[in-house]
Amino acid sequence: MTNARQDKIEKVLHHRQPNLAIVLEDVQDPRNVSAVMRSCDAVGIQQVFLITTGQALPKKFGFKSGRSANKWVDLHHYTDVETCFQVLRQQYSTILTTHLGSESKDLYAIDFTQSIALVFGNEQHGVCELTRSLADGNFTIPQVGMIPSLNISVACAVTIYEAYRQKKLAGHYDTPALPIAELNALRTQWQAED
Repeated sequence: MTNARQDKIEKVLHHRQPNLAIVLEDVQDPRNVSAVMRSCDAVGIQQVFLITTGQALPKKFGFKSGRSANKWVDLHHYTDVETCFQVLRQQYSTILTTHLGSESKDLYAIDFTQSIALVFGNEQHGVCELTRSLADGNFTIPQVGMIPSLNISVACAVTIYEAYRQKKLAGHYDTPALPIAELNALRTQWQAED
C-alpha cells in the first residue's frame, strides 16, 4: 500500500460520523441503494441499515461505480422493521422518517448535530405506517415544483448534505469521532481492500 493511499484511509476514518445513520426501507431498485451508499461515504456516514420486508437482499447494488461504496460503508440487513428499530434505539437518540404529512418537520428545522437515524422509504409508497409509528417524527424536503417528491437517492443526498453542513459548522469533522476499536477495525478492513 502506498503512503498516499494510507493517508487517504486515515483522513476518511478521521471524518466518519458515528452519530448519523441512514435506513432504507423496502427500496426496490438496487441502483438507488448503491447511490445512497455512495452519498453516505461522501459525507462520512458509516452505518447504512437496509430493511427488506418481503424481498430478497440483492446480490449486487447498481452500477460498478456505485457498487464499490459497499466496501467503505457498513450495510446492516434486516427483514422486519421492529428488529431494526430495536438496534437503532440502542445507537441513536432520534429516529426520523421522510413523509409528506402535515405534521412533518421541514428538513432545515432538524438539528443534525444530535445523534440521529434517518429513514427513507421505497420508491412507490414511501415509509410504511408501522415505521412511522415507531419513529420520533417525520420530515419533508421543501419543494416548489409540481411533483411532490424526489427520487430516494436524491432525497437522501439532499438531506445528508444538510447534515454535513450543520455538522461541519459545529466542528464535528475536526476531530475523529469513531470509537478507537471501530476505527482500528475499519483501518484493518480497508487496508485489506487494496
